[in-house]
Amino acid sequence: MNDANTIIVADYSPEWPLVFEKLRQIYWTFLGDLITDIQHVGSTSVPGLAAKPVLDIDLVIDDNTTLAAVITRLESLGYEHRGDLGIPNREAFGRTSEKTPLDGSGRTWLRHNLYCCPRDSLALRNHLALRDYLRSHPDKAGEYGEIKKRLAEEVHGDIDLYIEKKSPFILGVLREMGFGGDDLRSISEQNK
Repeated sequence: MNDANTIIVADYSPEWPLVFEKLRQIYWTFLGDLITDIQHVGSTSVPGLAAKPVLDIDLVIDDNTTLAAVITRLESLGYEHRGDLGIPNREAFGRTSEKTPLDGSGRTWLRHNLYCCPRDSLALRNHLALRDYLRSHPDKAGEYGEIKKRLAEEVHGDIDLYIEKKSPFILGVLREMGFGGDDLRSISEQNK
């Protein structure tokens, strides 16, 4: 029996990229004139990687001049703007119901985290670098999946501790990808 605080890490599902593509179409339809790209990031974007079954999606904007308009349109789709949640240049949006985005289909959507990032932001670079590295290094993706499964058991539902304890692996990958000291320090602080 699962309680609300249980962290579930599931084996990879081929459904994840399919759901992302459907969501991506909706975002392009409603936001295409305001955004420059839509990226599936996080562990569900890496084939074969175990993950919490929650998609992470980054809407990319040129800069923050269009952010207010993006917020307004996302609110009309049933998202709630939650601010940067302590991560500069990464605005988070929560779903107001399991039917969000409210695209008229009445469909229940897979859980997902939606973010809006300027194209030159550290948050976006971090997301893309980690994803691309794990996609091209399946052995490291497997190692990361095992770390996440172990931590899900160890931390007894403490999501903050889960994030903090998987950070050394992430920081090691980003260091290997050429991220420098200031960026790594910033990412490390954000994961505490």
